[in-house]
Amino acid sequence: MTTTALSRYADLPALVGLMTGDEKHRAAAESTLDVLWVLYDRVLRVSPETADHPDRDRFLLSKGHGPAAYYAVLAAKGFLSVADLRAWTAFDSPLGHHPDRVLVPGAEIGSGSLGHGLGLGVGTALGLRARGRTGPRVVVLVGDAELDEGSNHEAIAAAARLGLGAVTAVVIDNRSASHGWPGGIAARFEQEGWSAQTVWGRDHDALEAAFAVRDPRTPHAVIARVQPKE
Repeated sequence: MTTTALSRYADLPALVGLMTGDEKHRAAAESTLDVLWVLYDRVLRVSPETADHPDRDRFLLSKGHGPAAYYAVLAAKGFLSVADLRAWTAFDSPLGHHPDRVLVPGAEIGSGSLGHGLGLGVGTALGLRARGRTGPRVVVLVGDAELDEGSNHEAIAAAARLGLGAVTAVVIDNRSASHGWPGGIAARFEQEGWSAQTVWGRDHDALEAAFAVRDPRTPHAVIARVQPKE
């Protein structure tokens, strides 16, 4: 059974609801739902038919905890089936508590060990450039707390210096970082030569506009705030 009849944003809660059991990380999943939908519905040039095309856009889910929203969006877009969702984390299911690139159609990386996605994104962009493929973009979704991890500091520092305009980082800001950044998350990226924009992470039009910003030599960060300001 496919998800032909469940292909709208309004269908996502029902698709997420098909995945039952422990370790669902519902809060983590819900924080990414709108960003994931906008990316796959309006931004990324990738589909089930082009998932292996060398010129596809790459989406790297670094925030691999709570992938229920990711699986739901992949199902809505035809990468997965309803049957896959119903069997999530069951024996022999391809859908685990963290996505596995070998088992999940459309997944570019295995994730769950937080803090490595941006480094993988930088490496992916360098590989594409070495092959003369300047069209694909590399979008990496990270959580704000992941920015406490050291490998992200290195990736943020390197990306602009290497002129990796193909890289877009989208940071889910649910105010869960232990340390935070003086001046905010956007300032952290801007100090290293990135362009950056902070938007309300539930506003689909604002997210789409933020993702539209692209310079061939400047990486871009979209900070998607999902907690209301106090």
